[in-house]
Amino acid sequence: MRAAYQTPAPGDELSGVAGPKELIRRCRVMCNNYERHLNWSNLQEALAVAGLNVALRPPALLPPTRDVRVSDDGAVLRAAGNGVEAVTMRWGFRPARTKAAPVFNFRADGRDFSDSRRCLIPASAFFEFTGDKAPKSKWRFTMRDEPMFCVAGLWKDEEHGQTCSFTMLTLPPRPDVAPFHDRQIVTLAPKEWARWLCLEGAGSLDVPPAGTLAVSLVRQGRDEPSGELLALAHPARSAA
Repeated sequence: MRAAYQTPAPGDELSGVAGPKELIRRCRVMCNNYERHLNWSNLQEALAVAGLNVALRPPALLPPTRDVRVSDDGAVLRAAGNGVEAVTMRWGFRPARTKAAPVFNFRADGRDFSDSRRCLIPASAFFEFTGDKAPKSKWRFTMRDEPMFCVAGLWKDEEHGQTCSFTMLTLPPRPDVAPFHDRQIVTLAPKEWARWLCLEGAGSLDVPPAGTLAVSLVRQGRDEPSGELLALAHPARSAA
């Protein structure tokens, strides 16, 4: 199950910036911030729907977290025997170049991940940012009718005893995200989790169809959002 990690080819990685971490926040990069407002029962119920056996660590591994950012530690689900286990990993593969940004997003377009180390990143929401001036407008995306979802990801071991790391997969956006960004992370409902982890065979990846995600504005930036974006938003349900 734990096949060798596929090294990113040029253009595959979407770290967005070659520079220090603070530069990441100033650029319009793909998803670099997500929320994990989950409790243990949410996760157990979702795993039951997914048909996955559970070999999990104690619930303290998954505390509610308002903001998980690049280079933070995050909870990750990966295959373990005939089930899954929850482990803590750092978000973003270590870059090959000194002072380059971590590889926190990875293009999935047309790729075969059957020999990769696949994982799931539990989340209750992810954030995108719009505008040219900081602070930018912050938009919260959730999955309708689901208290949680997982993001399809890859994980790898790090050298010299460092913590394992993970990255999120992206594809061209569907209508829910396209007005906000030209890429979209691959969000999976519980019924799709086993297929991605390959416990039931590998399948092709896709982003959810229009109407699957709900968006709300949780913080207006210096640049006022367009009327088009505001018309798509629902009242905010979470503080920035």
